[in-house]
Amino acid sequence: MPLTFAPADSDALPLTLIASDDLTGWLEGQPPQIRAWVEGAGFTAALGKVLLLPGADGAPAGALAGYGTAAQRKRGRFHLAAAAAALPGGTWALQAELPTDTLAEECLGWLLAGYAFGRYHSRAGASARLVAPQGVDAARIETLAASEALVRDLVNTPTSDLGPQELEQACAELAATYGASIEVTRGADLLDRNFPMIHAVGRASDQAPRLIDMRWGSSGPALTLVGKGVCFDTGGLDIKPSASMGLMKKDMGGAANVLGLARAIMALNLDLRLRVLIPAVENSIAGNAFRPGDILTSRKGLTVEINNTDAEGRLVLADALAYGAEESPDLMISMATLTGAARVAVGPDIAPFYSDDDAFAAALSASSAKVADPVWRMPFWEPYEPMIEPGIADLDNAPKGGFAGSITAALFLRRFAGGVNYAHFDIYAWQPSSAPARPAGGVGQGYRAILDALPQVLK
Repeated sequence: MPLTFAPADSDALPLTLIASDDLTGWLEGQPPQIRAWVEGAGFTAALGKVLLLPGADGAPAGALAGYGTAAQRKRGRFHLAAAAAALPGGTWALQAELPTDTLAEECLGWLLAGYAFGRYHSRAGASARLVAPQGVDAARIETLAASEALVRDLVNTPTSDLGPQELEQACAELAATYGASIEVTRGADLLDRNFPMIHAVGRASDQAPRLIDMRWGSSGPALTLVGKGVCFDTGGLDIKPSASMGLMKKDMGGAANVLGLARAIMALNLDLRLRVLIPAVENSIAGNAFRPGDILTSRKGLTVEINNTDAEGRLVLADALAYGAEESPDLMISMATLTGAARVAVGPDIAPFYSDDDAFAAALSASSAKVADPVWRMPFWEPYEPMIEPGIADLDNAPKGGFAGSITAALFLRRFAGGVNYAHFDIYAWQPSSAPARPAGGVGQGYRAILDALPQVLK
């Protein structure tokens, strides 16, 4: 179903959102038959629980949605989405007294409850529709829902149908929709145009490696987004075990999240000069695959010793970041499913980010709380710089020892973003188990917080 609000003139039934602490007071103002119905059903306004209210003819006349306690709500987000999934089809008008930001979050969650990835198997999300409540920016919320659906669809699609060529096509379709320009450098042309590490990582695949370069907007500050587009990661010659390879269709989750953010920026017509760079490759195994021990010379001229071919994402990002930095944008952001160390540090639900800009970090953290898109600042810890300096080359793509893996990866990337205001997001892009508004599978992380913070950091 479309992830949109129902028309305002819909014949909607009332949906009353009630916190557990408010249920007794609400019941005191209801007719005896409603009190008897609610009490007889054992409804306690527990978080996510729904109770239909009968009309005189026996048909539903409305419904109650439990909002639990404040302590319960702190342990999750998108609580109204659980009610959307539990309600029967039809149109509903929300009755709730919530702060504007919370109301917007709950409305977005409702729309996202309608998402289902049905490309290969018939399935559907929640069918209940919501009339946009007074006080919310309905168009913005619908834009966020559609952008999230794009992210999820891209991440959920297996590499058999989303290799570098198909990822390029997705970018081209997005560019055509919003009037952006797109340029793609493929195969041997990567060497001619000095993107040697993108070529090295992707050359063993049947699909040629490529760098996708999309531009939109003619005024305002310059924002460059760089997304890791490794459409599948075998680990290369340092091959992953099968248990680790099973989710590697999602290794282009950075590219997907960057495209979701770009779509939102363009749809909302923000006053920005937007550039999107996506190195799209498969890290495959063949006779011409790059090898452990190889030393690659990057676009920036820095040499990199390959101590693990499974640390390939930072290599393709490095060339793209160096290219993006050449135009000195006002802000450059990379997003990548880069390290398992980030998951060990903060788990699957939080997007750790790195930035030297305290003002950006503060704005992002505030926006994170405002739009229910959790992020956490990590340090560009300079005492760890020697860990990425192997001696035989300028840089090491996989420092030994296993310590601070996400930090050392971020330090590696920062070497190639030199001189510009740069932030890096080490995301997971995957929901391990279903939660309200977030079915198991691909998911957006961090980009809604970035979107909300941009007006504060790009003035």
